[in-house]
Amino acid sequence: MTQAFAGVGALFRKWSGTAWVSLGEVISISGPSMSRNTIDVTSLASTGGYREFIAGLRDPGQVTFQMNFIRDDYDEMKADFESDTVQDYEIVLPDLEKTSIEFQGLVTELPVNVPEEAVTCNVTIKVTGQVTVESGSGS
Repeated sequence: MTQAFAGVGALFRKWSGTAWVSLGEVISISGPSMSRNTIDVTSLASTGGYREFIAGLRDPGQVTFQMNFIRDDYDEMKADFESDTVQDYEIVLPDLEKTSIEFQGLVTELPVNVPEEAVTCNVTIKVTGQVTVESGSGS
């Protein structure tokens, strides 16, 4: 039986070409914010006075996360921002199944926040292609 769990222990990782590498001090992760387009196919023959729709393209959305400003991790995300090459990313959840959410994307935003408290960085990644959800990650 599956049960609810807290986010403490979740990881945000990037594929280095040989292994998954975790970014340190991630505070929160949101996404992927997947959505689906619909196509209006209503005609004069539609019954009941209701519009009719068929499925359109899916949009994998974006992933955003906030991390404490650690120069090495910021430099890694800045390099991805400067690159035109799609990168591989993974979110590992701390559930019993070690659920992983893998996706490819491009860093589109990288603002640094300098408040009175801890300096942070928000990262926005536009996901491209299909998102994969699997169990047993963490390797």
